[in-house]
Formats: sequence, structure tokens, C-alpha cells
Amino acid sequence: MAEMSIHDILKYLPHRYPFLLVDRVLKCEIGKSVLAIKNVSFNEPFFQGHFPSAPVMPGVLILEALAQASGLLALSNPEWRPDDESLYLFVGIDKARFKRQVGPGDQLILDVRLKRHKRGYGVFEAVASVEDEVAASAELMCVFKEVETS
Repeated sequence: MAEMSIHDILKYLPHRYPFLLVDRVLKCEIGKSVLAIKNVSFNEPFFQGHFPSAPVMPGVLILEALAQASGLLALSNPEWRPDDESLYLFVGIDKARFKRQVGPGDQLILDVRLKRHKRGYGVFEAVASVEDEVAASAELMCVFKEVETS
């Protein structure tokens, strides 16, 4: 699958406003990598408190955006998806680094590559950048987990 619109993303990810942090997938090589974008708007709810006079996107939300892109990569592969009763959960992070602030008007490019995948557990190398400048990078771990719906 080369691209995903917001409508495609909504089919794969359970996240919704205000927590859906991927706007579009530019390129997806199933089982290998995904390149996605998050358009950062001044209307984001977190800017009301972080920080009103100098708005900065929280680093943990940049990492969450990368984790959601990782989820899209995993969920786009029908061989990896166990069933509709499972979520792909962000369970670990290593080597997180923040290099540049992200603010209103920035377009965050989310570049995620699969490092390894085994029995529903994935490890991803993830980089978020703005205008070819790295904003954050990390190694992310995610796993499929069956959830109870009640």
C-alpha cells in the first residue's frame, strides 16, 4: 500500500480526536517501513497549557505519533494482525532523543522502519523530523494484546 488517507488511517487505528496524531501516510512498504505526516496546528489542545506564550509540542506526543505510525505499519500487514479484538500497544522505548522543538505550523515527518518482528512483538527505529531536521528519534517496542470489550 503506497499511501493512506485519513479515512484509511481511521480503519486501522482506534485513536480519535484529540489523540489521533497521524494525518496521512505518504508511503508504506508493508512489513518494512512507513513514512507519515502529522500537521501541527495552533488549535491542538495541548498548546493551551504547553506553553501558551511559547507553544511547544510535548516530546511524549511526538513519540506517541511515532508509535501510531508504527501501529499503522504493523496493522497494514494482514499476516501480523491477529484479530479484530486486539490492539497494538506501545510497550517500550529505548534511545529516545529530542533534538528540535516542534510548534504550530510545523509538519512533522514520521519515518518508521521495522527492526524486527516476532510473534506479535515489533521493534521499530523511528525518527520524527521537520524540514529535514531531526526533532526526535527512538527505538519503539509494540505488541498485539487482546482486549476485552464490555
